[in-house]
Amino acid sequence: MYNKNEEVQPLDPEDLEEEIAEVAYSYWESRGREDGHAMEDWLAAEQEVIRRRNVVQSADRHRRASAA
Repeated sequence: MYNKNEEVQPLDPEDLEEEIAEVAYSYWESRGREDGHAMEDWLAAEQEVIRRRNVVQSADRHRRASAA
């Protein structure tokens, strides 16, 4: 159950890096494990993870505003 007084915990940089690595790895796998795209995969994964987190944070703010 959502507690309107609950604070969103700051993101641990190690958790963020791990999540980015997992997404980048999935890109590599989906390409058939083709080498030579590590930086491209990492940067795309960073963008995806940041976008996902922004969506979650936005939803949390909306929930808190609605509960107030």
